Amino acid sequence: MGDYNLTVPSMGESINEVTISRWLKKEGDFIKKEEVLLEITTDKINSEIISPINGFLKKKIYNQNNIVKVGSVIAILSTNKFYKKFLSYKKNKKTFYSPIVRKIAKEEKINLYELETINGTGIKGRITKDDILTYIKNKSKSLYYKPELDKNNIIITKKSLLNENVIKMDKIREITSKHMINSKKISAHVTSFVEADVTNIVKWREKTKKYFQKNTGEKLTIMSIFVKCIVKAIKDYPMINISVNGTDIIIKKNIHIGIATALSNGNLIVPVIKNADFYNLLELVKIINDLIKRARSNKLKPDETQGGTYTISNIGSFGNLFGTPIINQPQVAIMAIGLIHKKLSIMEDPNGDFIEIRYKIYLSHSYDHRVIDGVLGGGFVKKVALYLEKFNQNTKI
Repeated sequence: MGDYNLTVPSMGESINEVTISRWLKKEGDFIKKEEVLLEITTDKINSEIISPINGFLKKKIYNQNNIVKVGSVIAILSTNKFYKKFLSYKKNKKTFYSPIVRKIAKEEKINLYELETINGTGIKGRITKDDILTYIKNKSKSLYYKPELDKNNIIITKKSLLNENVIKMDKIREITSKHMINSKKISAHVTSFVEADVTNIVKWREKTKKYFQKNTGEKLTIMSIFVKCIVKAIKDYPMINISVNGTDIIIKKNIHIGIATALSNGNLIVPVIKNADFYNLLELVKIINDLIKRARSNKLKPDETQGGTYTISNIGSFGNLFGTPIINQPQVAIMAIGLIHKKLSIMEDPNGDFIEIRYKIYLSHSYDHRVIDGVLGGGFVKKVALYLEKFNQNTKI
């Protein structure tokens, strides 16, 4: 056995390149088969590349933050049985630090990673006492304090003398910010707002959720109902389910619903329910719970965030009543679902008007005014509201 060329695997039909976000192994490290070698980022998701073999990381072809084409060789692994002997020889030639240098480094809390960055003026480039003292003196004059490192020695925060923190964007946040700016540049955003009465839905969930969880092991969320109602409205208004290519309007036959999901690190990811119109409520509950759970544990496959034709954002989970969501390109519309809250409402019946406490929600519908006018954009969100209000409390799941 000899060398093995590790390539960037296919990440989905529309993904042509990835960014190396972090190497988890150093050159020379032994790697077990199926052990994670590095982390990569696409414009949608973080992912991991595992080693397909037992071997050593002989050479990294690309470094952190490099952009790499899918299919490119990213590293060379060695399965040569003599490579281990070579590494043992190499490890014996460690950098020498005198006792006084080590003592000063320990007192000043300079770790080995930082120590190796100091230029040595001694014999064979060794670091002398004067070298490390000069380094410490110059360092104290710097505007910034010593950077905080995570367990992989990656800078996570810079502290300045101005009582400010400067935090580096991670790759997902960097890509998301560009994606949002591009969307505002591409689409002429307009937002329509509608209030919906979801009292029947809330009462149905309250009487059903315990039985449902006991018998299915799944938590009964209302998102499945929103998806169901939005799908029905899309079938009534198919020109919502489109994309734009220049002056061409592309009408999508499949309905793929994206669910914007907030992650613990503050980032956002949008897993997609493919062919959402094919499923009943029970199936939607299971699919949505699974996608969100795996999204938050970084277990989604890249193609599970691709191909959405319409997106839902649950801003009610943050306690927000309504908002103006940004369209997820190349889609042309997105709906934000606000917080369900109690309101005193004027109701009507054959005997006249009366006041009752009802559960209400605001739907915020942003759409691309290049191709969707107010009649269509406003009519669509109103139709979703009507389907929510017509929900049958006796629905079986």
